[in-house]
Amino acid sequence: MPIVVDIDVMLARRKMSVGELAERVGITPANLAVLKNGRAKAVRFSTLAALCEVLECQPGDLLRWEAEAESGAGSESGAGSGTETAARAAAGAVADG
Repeated sequence: MPIVVDIDVMLARRKMSVGELAERVGITPANLAVLKNGRAKAVRFSTLAALCEVLECQPGDLLRWEAEAESGAGSESGAGSGTETAARAAAGAVADG
């Protein structure tokens, strides 16, 4: 999925545990883990707002978009970061000019 969840980054910056965040936001630790691990299919705006309030951040600090990997070789292995993939795509577009 091209949406990446960076809750773990903000947790580390705030020196907060998953359990503490879940309690303060009002969701179960299991549901927070689903969101944190990128397995959630959706997130309510009210939950996102509560996360931002507790973590004192903006939605963009928790969520970011990455281009999906091409369906060719290596896409399942996690080869290369989204930034590298985007750079290769941009270089190809320039080369095709």
